[in-house]
Order: sequence, then C-alpha cells, then structure tokens
Amino acid sequence: MAIAHTIPVAVHGRYLIECPTHGMPVGALVGCHGYAESADVQMERLRAIPDAGKWLLVSIQGLHRFYRAKTGEVVASWMTRQDRESAIADNVAYVSAVVDEVLKGLKVDVPLLYAGFSQGVAMAFRAACASHRRVMGVVAVGGDVPPELSAEDLGRLPAALVARGARDAAYTLEQWHADEARLRAAGVRLRTLSFDGSHEWNDEVSREAAALLRSIPSEFRAR
Repeated sequence: MAIAHTIPVAVHGRYLIECPTHGMPVGALVGCHGYAESADVQMERLRAIPDAGKWLLVSIQGLHRFYRAKTGEVVASWMTRQDRESAIADNVAYVSAVVDEVLKGLKVDVPLLYAGFSQGVAMAFRAACASHRRVMGVVAVGGDVPPELSAEDLGRLPAALVARGARDAAYTLEQWHADEARLRAAGVRLRTLSFDGSHEWNDEVSREAAALLRSIPSEFRAR
C-alpha cells in the first residue's frame, strides 16, 4: 500500500503592487483573488474602490498556477482539500511574507485592510487574523468565513464588510447569515451588503468597501 507524505519546499509567488498617486499611503489594501483568477484581476477590483489612489495596493496571486482550458490564460488557486492543513499554513506564511517584503521595501508601516473575492475570502480572513501587523478589517465578497477560525481569532478584526449577490449560488444566503452571526458574536464591527447580482464584485461593492474604509476611526489609521 502506498503511503502519502508531504515535504516543505521553496516556491516563488507572484504579487503586484501599486503605490499611491501622491504622498504616503494611509494604509495598505491587500487583495486575494478568487479561484481560477489572477493577481491582475484582483488589482483591478482594488483600483475600483473610490479613493484607492490614497492607498498602497497589493494584489497577491495564489501559489498554484494552471492554464484555463479554453484560453490558455495563466490563473491560480489558493488550495484544494488535499493536504488542507499544510496548504493553509503555507498560504498564511506566504501572504505574511509578501506584506513584510512590500512594507519593508517601501520603508512604510501602515495598517492593513484585506480584501478577498470568492475563494480569496477565506484567505483574506486567515491572513488578517494571523497577521502580526495592525489590521483594520476585511472586505469579503462572495465567499465564506473559514470554519477553523475561532471567535477569538475573528475578534482580532476591528471591522468587516461581508457582501453577497442576491443570485449567488456559490455563496448561499444561509452561509451568509451564518457568517454574519459568527462575526457579530466575535465582536467585529460588521457591515453587510446584499446586492442585485450573482457571483461578482461590482460597483456597489466597491462603494460599500470605500464606506467601510471611511468608517474606520482616523486615530486607528494614524496610530
């Protein structure tokens, strides 16, 4: 009988950064894309948030790249259910390393806001809850809060936006309500959005994300 083993190895990840158009950033928006997407797609979503030009934008691509069958486009995934615990640890360490590399390279120390779409939502929550840096919150669109995060883990987040399209079959209404209950029970200052759409990030989501940023106390951002 074959016995499965795992082994840690070094692997190179890809990420995009975009600096503020003027002056120092008020914070860093760290994006995690969805399944079969790329860092480029998530960067476009970050840019679409009003006043994003004041922020340092960081879009991180999943480590597991593959080709779209019909187009040949290179896309990525964060993980599968195989060796799940190891993949979670790898991904959290990877995102943390990217953030450290970017902030140290630019010689800035600003609070973070994580923004995930679909599969990237779980990654955004995991990275935010595990961060050793200041985190302002999470923007979560079309994806659920990871089941392994405890109330204590989630309680590290000052604020969150959880958004869902009314016709989203991938992120059900029941799961959305369950996530809302978990976050409120953990003491997270929560904003929710149900919009007229399906599994997508649209202009309404971007406007609500901007509202979340504006709602975060200025003394926390400037600390």
